[in-house]
Amino acid sequence: MEKYSVDSLKKKVIGGGEIDETEALWLMENADRDELYAAAEEITRHFGKPEFNPCSIVNARAGQCSENCKWCAQSGHYHTDSDVHGIISEATCIEHAEAAKRNSIKRFSQVASGRAVKGAALRKICDNNRAIARETGLFVCASLGLLNKEELEELWASGARRYHCNLETARSYFPELCSTHTIDDKLQTIRYAREVGFEICSGGIIGMGETPAQRVEFAFTLKEADPDSIPMNILCPIPGTPLENMPPLSEDEILRTVAIFRFVHPKVELRFAGGRMQLSREAQLKAMQIGINGAIVGDLLTTIGSKADEDRRLIEEAGYNL
Repeated sequence: MEKYSVDSLKKKVIGGGEIDETEALWLMENADRDELYAAAEEITRHFGKPEFNPCSIVNARAGQCSENCKWCAQSGHYHTDSDVHGIISEATCIEHAEAAKRNSIKRFSQVASGRAVKGAALRKICDNNRAIARETGLFVCASLGLLNKEELEELWASGARRYHCNLETARSYFPELCSTHTIDDKLQTIRYAREVGFEICSGGIIGMGETPAQRVEFAFTLKEADPDSIPMNILCPIPGTPLENMPPLSEDEILRTVAIFRFVHPKVELRFAGGRMQLSREAQLKAMQIGINGAIVGDLLTTIGSKADEDRRLIEEAGYNL
C-alpha cells in the first residue's frame, strides 16, 4: 500500500491543511496524471474565484542589465538582439495602458531592466504611474528590481500597489543561473515591499535545467515570499544566452508542475506569463482548468506574447468570467 494518495492529499488541502515537500514530491513523481489534474482542478474551484485575472506590462527600460542571469536576453553579459532603451516617455506608457484598458485588463505594470531602478529613472517611473492612474484608472503594479524601503515608499506614493520580484527558481539551483545577486537579496526587497503595504507578485521560470524535485523545492521557496500572485514562466531559449540550447519541457511536465503549485499554493493566483505560447491550445486550456487563474496578456518583454481576443475565448472556455 502506498503511503500517500492523491485523494487524501487533496482532502487535506481543501480541509485547510498544507502538504509538505515530501508529499508534493510524491505527487510530482508518482501521482496518476489524470487523478492529479482532477484534484488540482477541484482545489482551484474550491478556493478560487470565478473571475480570471489578466494583467498587462510594458518594457519601461530595456537591455544592458548588469546582472548575469543566464536566461535573460536583456543581460549586458550576453550578445542578443534584445532592444536597448531608457525609461519610456509618459505618452508611450499611457498608449500601452490605454490599449490594455480597451481589452478589459484592470492591472498594468511598468517592468524595467537592471539590478534596480534608482534616482532620476525611478522618478520618471513614478511620474508615469501617476499618469496611468490619472488617465486610465488602472490598478498600477511595478517590477523595478532590488529596491530599498525608501525607494519602495516613493513608488507607493506614486500610486503603485503591487510589487513584482521573481525568485525565479529553487534555492538549490539559483546559484547555477545567476551569481550577481541571490534569492535572499530578492526576499529582502519583498519584505520591504510588504512592510510598505504592497501586494506581492513573485514567481519564476521552469525549464531552465532544474530537476522535477527542484520544481517542487521552488514551489516551497515561494512560500517565503508569501505572494498574492505567482507568475509561471516557461523558458523561451534566447539565442546568445547560456540557455539558448536548453531542451523544452513536455506539456505533461508543465501541467504537472502547475498542478503541484496549486496544491502548495491553493489560494494564490497562478498567472501564465512568458513562454505559454509554446503550449498547444489544449494544454493551455487544461492549465487554466487545473490551476492557472490569471495571465499576462499581450506582448511580453523580449518575446511575443498572446493576443487578447484568443485569450478571452480560452478564459471563457475554461469556465471563468473575465
